[in-house]
Amino acid sequence: MKKEKFNVTGMTCSACSARVQRAVEKVAGTQEVAVNLLTNSMQLEYDETVTNPEAIIAAVEKAGYGANVKGQHKKASERADTSEKVADKQAREILRRLILSFAFLIPVMYIAMHGLLGIPVPMVVKELFDGPENAITFAFAQLLLVLPIMYLNRHFYIVGFRTMVQGAPNMDTLVGMGSMASALFGAFAIFRMGYGLGHGDLALVNEYSTNLYFESAGMIVTLITMGKYLEARAKGQTSRALEKLMDLAPKQATVIKDGAEELVAVESLAIGDIVVVRPGERIPVDGVITDGSTSIDESAISGESIPVAKTVGDKVISATINKNGFIKFKALRVGEDTTISQIIRLVDEASASKAPIARMADKIAGIFVPVVIMIACTAGLIWLLMGASVEFVFSIVISILVISCPCALGLATPVAIMVGTGKGAENGILIKSGEALEIAHNIDTVVMDKTGTITDGKPVITDVKALGITERELISIAAGMEKGSEHPLAEAVLNYANANGIEGKSMTNIRAVFGRGLEADGQFLAGSQSFMGERGIDTAPYQEYLDELADQGRTPLLFAQNNVLIGILGAADREKSTSAEAIRLFREMGIEVVMLTGDNQRTAEAIRRRLDIPRAIAGVLPEHKEAHIAELQGNGHRVAMIGDGINDAPALARADLGIAIGAGTDIAIESADAVLIRNDLLDAVSAVKLSKAVMRNIKENLFWAFFYNIICIPVAAGALYSTFGIKLSPVMGAAAMSMSSVCVCLNALRLRFFKPEALLKISEKPAETISEDFKEEKTMEKTLKIEGMMCMHCQKHVTEALSKMDGVTEVNVDLEAKAAVVKADRDIPQAEFKAVIEEAGYELVG
Repeated sequence: MKKEKFNVTGMTCSACSARVQRAVEKVAGTQEVAVNLLTNSMQLEYDETVTNPEAIIAAVEKAGYGANVKGQHKKASERADTSEKVADKQAREILRRLILSFAFLIPVMYIAMHGLLGIPVPMVVKELFDGPENAITFAFAQLLLVLPIMYLNRHFYIVGFRTMVQGAPNMDTLVGMGSMASALFGAFAIFRMGYGLGHGDLALVNEYSTNLYFESAGMIVTLITMGKYLEARAKGQTSRALEKLMDLAPKQATVIKDGAEELVAVESLAIGDIVVVRPGERIPVDGVITDGSTSIDESAISGESIPVAKTVGDKVISATINKNGFIKFKALRVGEDTTISQIIRLVDEASASKAPIARMADKIAGIFVPVVIMIACTAGLIWLLMGASVEFVFSIVISILVISCPCALGLATPVAIMVGTGKGAENGILIKSGEALEIAHNIDTVVMDKTGTITDGKPVITDVKALGITERELISIAAGMEKGSEHPLAEAVLNYANANGIEGKSMTNIRAVFGRGLEADGQFLAGSQSFMGERGIDTAPYQEYLDELADQGRTPLLFAQNNVLIGILGAADREKSTSAEAIRLFREMGIEVVMLTGDNQRTAEAIRRRLDIPRAIAGVLPEHKEAHIAELQGNGHRVAMIGDGINDAPALARADLGIAIGAGTDIAIESADAVLIRNDLLDAVSAVKLSKAVMRNIKENLFWAFFYNIICIPVAAGALYSTFGIKLSPVMGAAAMSMSSVCVCLNALRLRFFKPEALLKISEKPAETISEDFKEEKTMEKTLKIEGMMCMHCQKHVTEALSKMDGVTEVNVDLEAKAAVVKADRDIPQAEFKAVIEEAGYELVG
């Protein structure tokens, strides 16, 4: 079996994608057919001995659509760029049509409705359009204005009538028929009014001048086009994610050839090539180090925030960053086999295979549309057989088509989604598409990444145990040794020292022992327990304490002086303050929670226990994360994935609902269906609850849309005419149709009263507790007088030093005034400012 991808053109709704899928499934030798409406693509497997791409394309074309094989030899970035341009072009084209349609619709409505609504108009308008003597001008002006609207939206007529001829009418069919019927009746009315004026029959003129439906013909297609535009904005997200993924991999690499360094394109690298990577550069392909040592930031792949020490014999992974060492490595996996290329492939395939959510309105339209057409034809035939005039019959048929035109049905979903997504955006929940909202309400399993999602993603000092010295002395020694290091754990130590106003001990001759720890002044050591053991320092008396730290998911940092242990610091990536509450709420909703992380089992287990997470899976590589999601889906679960790293991108794309943490990488954000701007897991709970509210609203809208049709269609068909003399005119049908649309919109606006979970939790607390919650959010502003700044470089150094302080949100340094204005979200002690300024080489004088 061969797996193949196709581009599909001409699809406008889920009924179209379902028709394409059914057509291809009928081709012998095909299986696992998945048509994606959002990306206009199709993925399937087929037996090459039974069928071929040409036969598959022919089946799609026979169904009324277009197809072509996706370029297999194009780079992923080129495919993404092409898809993005097509999606953006489509959205711009729909917007252009929408603006122009409204530009013509507004004067049509003004001319047609000003008399009925009593709108004040200039005398020239009355002289041109009012009264039976101006009936032809009144009608012809509307016809001239509505024709551009119909031409701009001719797609509805082309697709609608084509699908009807092919025996598979869809929403476009009713839209096209309703609009065209209204316009044709208006044209017929012009002829009847001309006849009336020519024969002095002003009653006939008056009858038809009040029964023109040109405004309905234009309004129908314009309102539906607005819904189409809202849907079109969601397209292109997957292609942007692929493009950003490709940007991660270097385009060039430095290789050793004939003893000299040579810069070559990454695509030309072969297995066995020796590649040179300097500090700050990305690893171009997967390989093994042959010379040198360094630390590598693998957060893009593993999600782990702490750089990993690497030396000769260790493997390196494509797209990771070489932090501070010069290394040479042998290429082992190149081209499409590299880790980053595999991640790109996973994102691409997961997105293509994601089944499109079938909109409820489109599903029902498969039955509703042909039934309405049949009712209109049957009613007309019955009245003809009963001896009614052709005009009467035409009026009945038009009334049925106009009143049943699915404006309310078509707007029921997109309007509710528009309001729902807008409400989410107001509260920091960016939901990229209606599909995401439709999917979220059925989620039964939430899979969460650990680092940066459940936790802050930044280690901090949580425990201090001094042995034989004071805690301040221990922190001073630790800060002195870690000064100048870029390691995240060193940063945690320095931040802790600054926050407590402790100056680092002045030290010289600080030397890093690669992958182990630090030495300073010939008497101080800092590092892991194994490093202390190598130096003959006994840590056995404190083994219980070290095990306790490990069980709590904390990393122990040991310090020794003159071969005697003097202290232990515990560092941890802390859980976010709302993570536990969010997990509890998910479980209350009956949603299973799973933590999926690349971190070690011991740390994962500690966090699982603290947050009462039912299941934690540790040590998971990117491709395995995606596989775990697929496994859950294979067991019948509807899965939401919450993550923030590049390593989460395939899983986010594979999941039924991908939710990215706003502070995460661009790739994770682009691959996801929703983004939590505030990095708060409570917003993920809100996203699911908002989805449930939106879907409930959509069902209410659909109910009222169909209830209106069930009542009005029989009346329009003349069911009450023989007995009660009641006949629903087309103008009343158009008015009723418009009112149903208004009711749908008003019902959708109720979603604006939705409150996110975070606000609900705050409103439940007493006032004094709320004020405590917001103490951390207040802004502190302080002006600092600084001596020693002489030039722009000094200004830059001071700005950078102050900006790195915990809690600082804004820094403005004035070189001439020798002052800095600092804004922060916490109250920073003067001593902390003094320590930072002096460390940068300047003096704080006030």
